[in-house]
Amino acid sequence: MSQHVYKKLEVVGSSEVSVEDAIQRAISRSAETVKNIEWFEVSEIRGHVVDAKVGHYQVTLKLGFRVEE
Repeated sequence: MSQHVYKKLEVVGSSEVSVEDAIQRAISRSAETVKNIEWFEVSEIRGHVVDAKVGHYQVTLKLGFRVEE
């Protein structure tokens, strides 16, 4: 097994559709500028209420990415 070093990055994704969509948006957008993303950890879920309904979801994630040799 290889020995790797990882770094964590905290990001927040949002979506009007779902928590899962907010997570995917955060990962996809982060992957545009961060290489080697290998895992995520949800640390917080919250949302915005509009007219007694969910207006959008907001998810705070910690992304783990491998530091290159």
